[in-house]
Amino acid sequence: MDKYEVTFERMRTFVRVAERGNLSAVARELEVGQSTVTRHVRELEEAVGVPLLSRTTRRVTLTDEGSRYYANSVQILRLVEQAGDEARGARGAPVGSIRISCTAAFGVLHITRSIFAFQDRYPDIGIDLSLTDERVDLVREGVDIALRLGPLTDSSMKLRALGQSRRLLVAAPDYLATRGRPAVPQDLASHEGIRMSNVAGSDTLVLQGDDGERHAVSFRGRFRVDHGLAAREALVAGRGIAPAHRWLVDDLLGEGRLEAVLPDYSLPAVPLSMLIVPERAGVARVRLLVEFLAEQITGTPGIA
Repeated sequence: MDKYEVTFERMRTFVRVAERGNLSAVARELEVGQSTVTRHVRELEEAVGVPLLSRTTRRVTLTDEGSRYYANSVQILRLVEQAGDEARGARGAPVGSIRISCTAAFGVLHITRSIFAFQDRYPDIGIDLSLTDERVDLVREGVDIALRLGPLTDSSMKLRALGQSRRLLVAAPDYLATRGRPAVPQDLASHEGIRMSNVAGSDTLVLQGDDGERHAVSFRGRFRVDHGLAAREALVAGRGIAPAHRWLVDDLLGEGRLEAVLPDYSLPAVPLSMLIVPERAGVARVRLLVEFLAEQITGTPGIA
């Protein structure tokens, strides 16, 4: 008999190392020491009798045998998890954890409250919320669900369209009192623009008038930022004009701290989507959260 046996703990550790390609990252994720992760993998390799991973100073990759073992391990672990979900579901108490990735500003302002409500309804479900505007590899990062703004190209994920996020131009009353209020799109060329540095083409705005005519205008400014909440602060501080999602500034518009600019012209809406890792779509607690978030988001200002 082998000195070590194949265990679910060792198999889970191996799967996460295979997906992330980094031992220290998996150690942080599992909240254990890197030596523990290394030991789990070594013991699993000894149990199966073949090397599963190829290690370099920078990265860990799968061997040919490891690739086959990884695919089978994912299937086995999913069946084990589904079996547990079904057993727990029989007594009406979904448990476990879900990892969500969400566009940062949208997550802070709206999704966190929805998650709190979800956990109040299902107190035995833990949520790990990751806020980022980067397009991360969901499988590699161990994500179950991702909420993303903008067009998507990843066809390997299960996609659920949640609607279109409407945008508008806004500025603080003090800024408009000092610099004047634009009357037509071309006036924006003489104003300070607050631009998103992580959005391609943010130096040009395309606005459409009530008559359907489209206007492409230059949009410049001294302040660029890669986070919606920082852009929100810059707007309130009177640093310029910016295109903003309605959900980002709706409260500030209601309080009079911001005002709509060129209200007779509209900006293109941005799609809001939910991505679900296919292997996780059948997990009961993930299905519950998907439906709950979809329902909650329908009431978000500016999402239609």
